[in-house]
Amino acid sequence: MLRNSFFSILMPAFAAPDGRRHKEDRPMSHASLFRAASPAEIADEVLKEFVEAARRALGDDLRSIVLFGSAAEGKLRATSDVNVVLVLSAFDPAKVDPLREPFRAARAAVRLAPMILLESEIPAAAEAFAEKFSDILRRRRVLHGSDPFAGVSISREAAIGRLRQVCLNMVLRLREQYALRSLREEQAARAVADAAGPLRSAAASLLDLEGAPASSPKEALLSVVSSFGGAGWDEVLGRVSEARESGVLPAGSSAPALLKMIEIAERLRKRAESLP
Repeated sequence: MLRNSFFSILMPAFAAPDGRRHKEDRPMSHASLFRAASPAEIADEVLKEFVEAARRALGDDLRSIVLFGSAAEGKLRATSDVNVVLVLSAFDPAKVDPLREPFRAARAAVRLAPMILLESEIPAAAEAFAEKFSDILRRRRVLHGSDPFAGVSISREAAIGRLRQVCLNMVLRLREQYALRSLREEQAARAVADAAGPLRSAAASLLDLEGAPASSPKEALLSVVSSFGGAGWDEVLGRVSEARESGVLPAGSSAPALLKMIEIAERLRKRAESLP
């Protein structure tokens, strides 16, 4: 357990009645406080404080808080977002406003990526964003309240349509990232890290729809890439994992890895297009 409150470090003025930052409230160094903590440990502490702040601010309007993605399965990396869904009965700005600083502090600490969803919107959102909700259904952990997605199902038609759209968007996005960032090793490595999660999730959805689900999104991408044949793919997937864990890659390897990820996205799209 980390002794210091993350919110007290990142937003010391949050609890001050006059809204001003006092000398004794100056934030400590992030590096000195977090040096010994893993990404998962930091995320757990920040989420505990964020959930408590959300409960205080939103009151009875807060139905559930659900963590999903890599953080929910205990595989959070330093480059990962911490994805949460806040399910509300109503969106009341007067109740949301006190939560804005905790949102910002959690975003700064662990890249919190929140979705604010009304209970009544869940069925429509699941159909409209079938790829994201497929990931939520596969990998989620309830932090507060009941599980709002326990009875959610996504039609095959919606899942296929959204997967095709997501794959095409990844192809276009990765080409853009290559053109804009591949001249800088650190930027290209970050692009590789950022693309890993969506590619893995798309691969998992593809295998689900093909009737051969994998044990995890990471294993799904491995299975899909293994079907390509040819040499060098193990090294590519190794680079993807390395970029996710450290945010950097060996000199000269970032741009080629990004090109390979474009190829993976293109092949995923072709398989998605062939789904019946």
